[in-house]
Amino acid sequence: MRLMLACSFLLGMASLSQAQSRPAAPGDWRHDRELARALADIVRDLRIDSVFGVGDDGTETISLAVVDLRAGAPRWAGVNADNFIYPASVYKMYAAMGALAAIEAGRFGLYDAYVLSAPNVRDGRSEIAHDPRPVLREGDTVTVDYLLDLAITRSDNSAANCVIDLAGRPFIDSLMHRYGWQGSEVTRKFLSRRFEPPPYDTIRGTETSALHAADFMVRIEQNRLVSHWVSLRLRSYLGRQLDTSKLAAGLPASAMFYHKTGWYSFWTNDVGIVEDDGAHYVIACFLPIPEERALPIMRELSRRVYAFMARRR
Repeated sequence: MRLMLACSFLLGMASLSQAQSRPAAPGDWRHDRELARALADIVRDLRIDSVFGVGDDGTETISLAVVDLRAGAPRWAGVNADNFIYPASVYKMYAAMGALAAIEAGRFGLYDAYVLSAPNVRDGRSEIAHDPRPVLREGDTVTVDYLLDLAITRSDNSAANCVIDLAGRPFIDSLMHRYGWQGSEVTRKFLSRRFEPPPYDTIRGTETSALHAADFMVRIEQNRLVSHWVSLRLRSYLGRQLDTSKLAAGLPASAMFYHKTGWYSFWTNDVGIVEDDGAHYVIACFLPIPEERALPIMRELSRRVYAFMARRR
């Protein structure tokens, strides 16, 4: 018998106001000076090593991290990698982790039916013009798997809101804290604050850092994000990402990119795992630059990072 699940707010509150101390790289990562110099040169050449204005939010810098996964302990470097920044839709991957962990714990099933309801239904159109799947509407019944796929591959806001409700923000944040990702809690859904219940109607906006996002992807690649099953399932969604306009645009056709993108107002972001015969690495790139200006920068940054990583055989 199908379990009919309605979108509902979770009023429970865990430790939502975490102190945002600067994140540190995991203890088993080794800092790579050669990679650090290369990234500094790329960032300088692309003129993204400065402070950017982000409207009423003041100023911001990029947050960039690259982790080489080819052999042995991960080797990493970055530019402002510990800087907390608005992730836009990238943080849907954190919500998806929470929902998959809840499924594995037996709270609900991957193919259970789910009924969409207000106020979670937000998108009036698809952000991906070539995706034939219809826009979600209030009253639609879909599976949890379908919601997860839409939230990641199409970056669907309505689907993501339901995924956040399914997992529950306190539960998602408990997983974040398990890995030391304090400061990257999922504090908001993708809707106006006036539709949020206390304490989420007044809570700070969601932020993350390139270090936390890169660690997330490294754990997926190592099948250590919650569990083997959660890692593989999330990797499968990331591999079907439909937005290829950002870092993916700078990769060769031979490369597979498992990633999550995000864009909104002043922010353009992409985080993922690059896998090819000549390179294997994680890249997390958060740019405080509007998408129209950021896309050619993202493409060139990705092209140059790939070229450097492929030369390091």
